[in-house]
Amino acid sequence: MIQPATELVLVLPRDQVPGGCGIRTADQNALEALMQAVRDSGSYLPRPSAEVDPGHKQLIPYVVVREGSLVFLMERSAAGGDPRLHGKASIGVGGHLNPVDHGEDPLMDGLRREWSEELIGDFEPQFHLVGFLNDDSNPVGAVHLGVVFTVEADGHAVAVREHEKLTGRFAPSAEILALGDRLETWSQLTLAALAPEPMALPTR
Repeated sequence: MIQPATELVLVLPRDQVPGGCGIRTADQNALEALMQAVRDSGSYLPRPSAEVDPGHKQLIPYVVVREGSLVFLMERSAAGGDPRLHGKASIGVGGHLNPVDHGEDPLMDGLRREWSEELIGDFEPQFHLVGFLNDDSNPVGAVHLGVVFTVEADGHAVAVREHEKLTGRFAPSAEILALGDRLETWSQLTLAALAPEPMALPTR
């Protein structure tokens, strides 16, 4: 696995990405427009620089796994990843796009790579586009743009691969939202957007 200190990540100039806060519903045409912006204006920056550069957004494929009305919930230990996220809970699997994701569709290449690196499932996932996720209210969100997808487990088993860093299980949306501030902001926004009825987000 690439170490953050040497990792190159795909970025777009901030003025090339959707603004606002929350999930902006998108169709394939909107996704293609975003990928055209990647082809025209995208570049790779060292991750440490990108994490503190408000002039660019790092593009993050972000997938939520569902089993009927249940959502796959992951909880982070202090052993894993970005220290800003220790102790947090998340419903999204995803990560940065790197030069290795250099095919015709780097977003989908990166999404499939992240799926295989982070989850174990005995099925071929079908990714369904939801929209773009932007949130400038915290340091992590301010330098990232999420492209949100869902996958239906349809009765198949799903587990986290790095079980020493994460736990994973399917849980009802109300139980997940009750985690309050332990639930990452992106997960709060995504969960509310996917709910069949309006859900009140935790007060920040």
